[in-house]
Amino acid sequence: MDIALLRTFVDVVHLGSFAEVARRHNVDPSQVSRAVATLEEQLGARLFQRSTRRLEPTEAALRFLERVDPLVGELDAAVAEAGDSTSEVRGNLRVTASVALGVRALVPMLPALREKHPGLVLDLVLTDTVLDVLAERIDIALRLGPKLDTGLLGTRLMTTRYRVVASPAWVERHGRPKAPADVAAMGVATFPLPGFRDHWRFRDASGAVETVAVHPGLLVSNGLGLLQAAVDGLGPTLLADWLTADDRAAGRLVDLFPQHEATATDFDTAVWLLYASRQYLPLKVRAFIDFAKGWFAANEA
Repeated sequence: MDIALLRTFVDVVHLGSFAEVARRHNVDPSQVSRAVATLEEQLGARLFQRSTRRLEPTEAALRFLERVDPLVGELDAAVAEAGDSTSEVRGNLRVTASVALGVRALVPMLPALREKHPGLVLDLVLTDTVLDVLAERIDIALRLGPKLDTGLLGTRLMTTRYRVVASPAWVERHGRPKAPADVAAMGVATFPLPGFRDHWRFRDASGAVETVAVHPGLLVSNGLGLLQAAVDGLGPTLLADWLTADDRAAGRLVDLFPQHEATATDFDTAVWLLYASRQYLPLKVRAFIDFAKGWFAANEA
């Protein structure tokens, strides 16, 4: 049986769309549809229930997937291992991160990475949607948060601290808050996420923690957009130190509570590098992990 048919079948199950698989592999959707039809004919079984919105795998398809998916993964690992015998880091590497993290922390690393590993081709998927690493065939995911229980392997790249910042113009108009509790009376700019839009937490040097209710005057779903809103004087906002560092240094933003740690969730947050658990980790993945760990350690604020 043609391995290409099996790989196409696995991708269609995970992605749920001929069009999405075709886009991923840069082929026509009709080619994907024909491959599935050929496999169905060879197996003598219908593999998908076709609807206008999504392809739903049949019970026969799910049973077949249980056997085939590990085999395709093992074959891919064997091919990668054989290719790694040259000791040259090369090939395509699919990496995902949030838009803000990608633009501010990941992209600045790429010139040095390319200089060290010119044969490595990165496919950066910058999105504020948390992607399924396995279904989207992501090699590496960079994510923010406390210790992440995702079933993936991971390494901590950089500790993240959050700051409540505002523009000098906003401070001039409204005055600088004397204590974190004063934020409760202000219209803040924030993410439309649980926690961020409801309350912020502050911890002083003694370790005392105070929770303050916040009242959004502006909700922005993207970190870069929220940063620009703060610079433009649209209210105090809670953002990561690595995202606000340049604007604070240039005087475009002011840290309203420099003596406090701040967070919407957990004080112990970080940038995590995550990857799927597998018996063999391709050289290109290992090379990226090692380089990223060194880069972030050297550039951590």
